Amino acid sequence: MSEIHCEVVASALKSNPSHLRELDLSGNNLKDPGVELLCSGLESPNCHLETLRLTGCSLSEISCSHLGPTPPHLRELDLSYNNLEDPGVELLCSGLESPNCHLETLRLTGCRLSEISCSHLVTVLKSSPSHLRELDLSRNNLKDPGVELLCSGLESPNCHLETLRREASCSLSEISCSHLGPVLKSSPSHLRLLDLSLNDLEDPGVELLCSGLESPNCHLETLRLTDCSLSEISCSHLVSALKSNPSHLRELDLSGNHLEDPGVKPLSALVTSPNYQLETLRLTDCRLSEISCSHLGSTLKSSPSHLRELDLSLNHLKDPGVELLCCGLESPNCHLETLRLTCCSLSEISCSHLVSALKSNPSHLRELDLEWNHLKYPGVELLSDLVTSPNYQLETLRSEECWWCRDTPGVDTSSRWCSSPGVETFE
Repeated sequence: MSEIHCEVVASALKSNPSHLRELDLSGNNLKDPGVELLCSGLESPNCHLETLRLTGCSLSEISCSHLGPTPPHLRELDLSYNNLEDPGVELLCSGLESPNCHLETLRLTGCRLSEISCSHLVTVLKSSPSHLRELDLSRNNLKDPGVELLCSGLESPNCHLETLRREASCSLSEISCSHLGPVLKSSPSHLRLLDLSLNDLEDPGVELLCSGLESPNCHLETLRLTDCSLSEISCSHLVSALKSNPSHLRELDLSGNHLEDPGVKPLSALVTSPNYQLETLRLTDCRLSEISCSHLGSTLKSSPSHLRELDLSLNHLKDPGVELLCCGLESPNCHLETLRLTCCSLSEISCSHLVSALKSNPSHLRELDLEWNHLKYPGVELLSDLVTSPNYQLETLRSEECWWCRDTPGVDTSSRWCSSPGVETFE
């Protein structure tokens, strides 16, 4: 689509009645004139559009001047991967401060923003009333001063932001954590999801962040710290903080950090204690071995066990590791629904361990991911029992590129979908 088509879309938005609630024009070369035409439809009293996505549409700050007077019906606006720059955000914020604006989600990923944009967004967060609930500023060069500015808005009693994403190369360091720690313990603290992935926070940064996590005012439910240059020391800080304030965190993602086996041991306490409610633990590519599986196996059979999703992909667990993990899977106390073991150096032996464990406790597992392991056909044939038996509730089984089709006579290896007698298609 080009800007010419926007006139047709605008006409549709002006129609009476207009029932359209979501419009995604991402990846089209609309440019600023296209958005100007589109806005003529958004301003119509007949338009009730709630979600508008314009990711990667070759827009500049000029589009922000058209979108700035945000219509009251719009709830979500995604302008990611456009060259808006700081002047564009300034124009956008002039509309967001209006009492007529009810925008709840704003995504500005990869828009070439700096800390200057943060100073404009702070005024929005402090405005009354402030309806913004989710703000995504990933892949912008905000740096620590930008986070410091944003935090002054997050601490405002008018701010009700629940989700903040500043991941992926925002050039943040431990200094940003020193600003975020006080935000987490401010009262009231509305923040529920914090994603600081792909920033060089290191262990001292997590320690500073934990000063907020341990506060009874902190109600954070999701914390993502993927690829933050962390070691096992960060695990100790997190466990210590959550012992003081254990009840809220539901999801913890520490993937891509060098935690190693000593880091997993204290983390297992987040699941075994009855005070913790952790449901999702992601430890992809954390340099773990079978030793970590012995800790996690014990965790899965603890009572009560709240863990529902466990991701151990890209770790060198091998078959002995899966055997140890299965000691927990076979327990009636285990209620795990999703298990991901992609690229863990497994063979068909792991399949027999998994099948045996799930025969003892068949009813809970919904998704099993074993992609990129050397399972071969005998292993996958064993796994097919998990799909065909009425005792199992498995809905998703992934075993793509497991080198089993190429060993099986008559199987077309050009297709990523293969079938076995009596088994519905699985990946």
